[in-house]
Amino acid sequence: MQGKFITLEGPDGSGKSTLINLISEYMKNKGISFIITREPGGTPIGEEIRDIILDNNNTNMGAETEALLYAAARSQHIHEKIIPALSEGKIVISDRFLLSSLAYQGVGRGLGIENVKMINDFGLRGIYPDLILFLYIDPEITLERKTTLGGDRLEKEGKDFHKRVYEGYIELLKKYPKNICKIDASKTVEEVFNQAIVEIEKILI
Repeated sequence: MQGKFITLEGPDGSGKSTLINLISEYMKNKGISFIITREPGGTPIGEEIRDIILDNNNTNMGAETEALLYAAARSQHIHEKIIPALSEGKIVISDRFLLSSLAYQGVGRGLGIENVKMINDFGLRGIYPDLILFLYIDPEITLERKTTLGGDRLEKEGKDFHKRVYEGYIELLKKYPKNICKIDASKTVEEVFNQAIVEIEKILI
């Protein structure tokens, strides 16, 4: 089987981790060769960058610095993990990818979608997801789920920030619709999973 790249996107607390676990079980049961990864992170270098980005003590981090760190972690992720796995014919499933940076830093931080896309393009090496599952749900609901459990530096940015991010996502769905499928994440876990599997099976054929 040819390698395929699947990414999950959506507001913090939208259920991406739960869905990824269910997709993982599905892949195992089907005997499909796959890897699960995440952004920022996915590699030893990327995980160290993740710790810096999300550290609650780094409140003085500039928006541009934040965007560049995400881009750096993503470039390493592509170089060290994504391209090798795809070359081996594996399915790569990533919790977040480029769309997150465009929404969080491009819109949420006000840096501009095109500016953030530009600094990422250099490290993308032509890699683009075969399927982007966007978990569509009210960000205020999802934010409550996360902040009641503590939350990292970005999760604690407040409702206004996360509202901008969500509006950014909606804008991006229209601006870059290629390979994007909206999943109604307000449904039950089983219904969300079933929606996702229908779309995944289409690209596994």
